[in-house]
Amino acid sequence: YVTLRFFPLDIITFHLFSGSFADEDIGRQKTTVSSAVGNATSSKGLEVAISNLQEYCNELENRLLARFDAATQKRDLTRMGEYAKILSQFNRGTSAMQHYVGLRPMFDVEVMNADAKLVLGDEGAQPSPSNVAKGLSSMFKEITDTVRKEAATIAAVFPSPKDVMSILVQRVLEDRVPKLLEKLLQKPSLVNPPPMEEGGLVLYLRLLAVAYEKTQEFSKDLRSVGCGDLDVEGLTESLFLPHKDIYVECEQASLKQLYKAKMDELRTENQLSSESSGTIGRSKGASMALSNPEISVAVVTEFVRWNEEATSRCSLFSLQPATLAASVKVVFTCLLDQVSQYITGGLERARDGLTEAAALREKHLLGTSVSRRVAAAAASAAENAAAAGESSFRSFMLAVQRCGSSVAILQQYFVNSLSRLLLPVDGAHAASSEEMATAMSRAENVACKGLQQCIETVMAEVERLLSTEQKATDYRSPDDGIIPDHRPTSACACVVAYLSRVLESAFTGLEGLNKQAFLTELGNRLHKALLNHWQKLTFNPSGGLRLKRDITEYGEFVRSFNAPQIDEKFEQLGIIANVFIVAPESLGPLFEGTPSIKKDAQRFIQLRDDYKSAKLASRLSSLWH
Repeated sequence: YVTLRFFPLDIITFHLFSGSFADEDIGRQKTTVSSAVGNATSSKGLEVAISNLQEYCNELENRLLARFDAATQKRDLTRMGEYAKILSQFNRGTSAMQHYVGLRPMFDVEVMNADAKLVLGDEGAQPSPSNVAKGLSSMFKEITDTVRKEAATIAAVFPSPKDVMSILVQRVLEDRVPKLLEKLLQKPSLVNPPPMEEGGLVLYLRLLAVAYEKTQEFSKDLRSVGCGDLDVEGLTESLFLPHKDIYVECEQASLKQLYKAKMDELRTENQLSSESSGTIGRSKGASMALSNPEISVAVVTEFVRWNEEATSRCSLFSLQPATLAASVKVVFTCLLDQVSQYITGGLERARDGLTEAAALREKHLLGTSVSRRVAAAAASAAENAAAAGESSFRSFMLAVQRCGSSVAILQQYFVNSLSRLLLPVDGAHAASSEEMATAMSRAENVACKGLQQCIETVMAEVERLLSTEQKATDYRSPDDGIIPDHRPTSACACVVAYLSRVLESAFTGLEGLNKQAFLTELGNRLHKALLNHWQKLTFNPSGGLRLKRDITEYGEFVRSFNAPQIDEKFEQLGIIANVFIVAPESLGPLFEGTPSIKKDAQRFIQLRDDYKSAKLASRLSSLWH
């Protein structure tokens, strides 16, 4: 018989072997065969003894656990400690520690259901990130307070409190928190994402970010309370691995979904606006307006805000600089695609207005052999086409201005918010910069084509005004001694007034090199158009003076272009106009020292009304050759 005594329990005796020690003495006197049989019998008896001992230990442990539970119910820390000390001899106390943790009320089903209601709200209601954040904060605070209270009890009861705290916190992070996250974060399908009416992918991402951030804070609180040797940070991170595996793809899909929803919204607004104004369906431009809404800086700012939000989530989920840079680059590429597509579409729509105005002008061009009635109708239609051209010019310049502002916002966002995230990784910043330039190049190409159309629109109206307002007698005033008219001609006044009015939007809509190139090209085209126009007229000395007055008017206007080469061209026109004023014998020395304008001067001399009568061709032939 073997006697075991566990204080404060009663003495417990149990029978280990069915034989006695005397049997062993008898066994030693047996033959070899008998010894073998005896050994087999002893081995079998030992197995039975071990089995009996194990059963007894299990029974004893269960009885101790029952008494431990009873003491726990009474909050009798002294008795709990005594039983816990004895139970620590059984499997190092693991069963006792797990048993204690498993029976904590904080893991009851009712408590976990209350967690879901606190965080998610009423069943079937769409959770909002702000409410979820508040709910998680309350829930995690309650759990932390409970764990802190349990820590005090555990320290007073268990011989190895750190081990118990490790089991307790592990149970929290493997049972209570995951069950809530399963209800809160349901991985969406990227093929058939949830519709925007139900929050879309962005709602899932916002809830994911809130849950991740709050759970990270919670893990730090648990660490401060105490969790033994448990890797609480790693365990917390593992809760979100299934979601982080598809995170970047989900951000891409979400940004595309947001963009599509925004474009649908803008098209609906445009359609309602067109229907209310009665303009829908009148032209190709109406359909283009629906597919490519006007550029709005506010919309581009919204694109950037989406991207900024997505980038903040990248920073939250990406722990390594290389991973963060890769995620940021993917998200930024989405923004580049959105801005490029949006502003390019807006510029294309504005270009269509210019194209329609050009078609109207072509439609009403008439020959010279028409009746007055037809000519009057055509003139009225031409004026309407000119008004359409002026309106489309302003619309395009406004689109270019908004396009420039949008690109500036994009560049500022890249410099202020993304550069610091990309620079730590070799080549990441340069690659994104190049990608941004490439994405904007398409819009730049459309803008350049549109600006060329703007020049064509302006010059078409200038030529129309010159042809309709310029009278053949404007530069052939009679030399009757009456004081000459020093005012600009009606044609000149109309052209300058038109240019001043229409180019106002160009001065405000264009900047830098774009503005300089546009105005320089327009100045060259205006100079050429005036030369061609004057080639159709004849001039006497009084008309020459009036021409110089017109040239001065044009020159003063183009000076606002800040293009020195254009100023020089109009100054030379003023010099050339002297060929109409001086006497025939003074023409020879007029251009000495200025050989560069002799060719234009020769053509102008032929426009003098006395060119033939004064036989200027033969008189000046020796000067030009």
